[in-house]
Amino acid sequence: MHFLESEQDMAGSMQRAANWFESAAGRRLLACEQDLLDRELASCLGRVLLHFGPAITSMQLPAGLCDVVRLGPALPGVVLYCTESAWPVREQAADVVVLQHALEFATCPHALLREAARAVRPGGHLLVSLLQPWTLWGVINRLRDDLPECRQRITPARLADWLSLLGFAVENRQTGCYCPPLSSARAVTALQRLEQGASRLQLPGSGLCLLRARKLMTGLRPLPDSPRMLAPLQIVPLAN
Repeated sequence: MHFLESEQDMAGSMQRAANWFESAAGRRLLACEQDLLDRELASCLGRVLLHFGPAITSMQLPAGLCDVVRLGPALPGVVLYCTESAWPVREQAADVVVLQHALEFATCPHALLREAARAVRPGGHLLVSLLQPWTLWGVINRLRDDLPECRQRITPARLADWLSLLGFAVENRQTGCYCPPLSSARAVTALQRLEQGASRLQLPGSGLCLLRARKLMTGLRPLPDSPRMLAPLQIVPLAN
């Protein structure tokens, strides 16, 4: 019973977040994020990509990534329904996994991140995008009651620590969407130069953050030489 309630709670949270990403502010954020995703995916190799999260963008995939599977709760565009803690995929099944604004709306982000890490092959990539609620962008959204309340307050530094414990090395971090969610189109247009300059310099105070991490490949470690192996060979006489 508790599992069903948690599953329904997660689905409701993801649905509210998906509805917000359809708003004008949500589409503006996803437009900024799409450029970051396209840039990071260009560095990824493989064939299979798994996507989990309430936000869906038209990602520009490299030539090799031709099999894209969207999984998660019953949202538009999802083809493989599952919970955040039980993905119906085998271990190391994907070359790239994208968690697009999934951790901050998850009921248990640790379980979701473990499932995503399990699905990545050694040498593959995990891309995670996060809303930054403590910036001016997030504060304005909360004051206007536009953005659904994030369940988790996850900073990029905290996420990097989690990834390190799961055997990942963060290769790159990008920030974007510095222009606050203003209702005036004229004000948004006037701040485009600020957006471009802040993105180029990667200044603090952005609305979103994107991390690209590679799953480390475990190598063979040579065994230490034991005294028994270093001892000289002794010839034992055979019995008559």
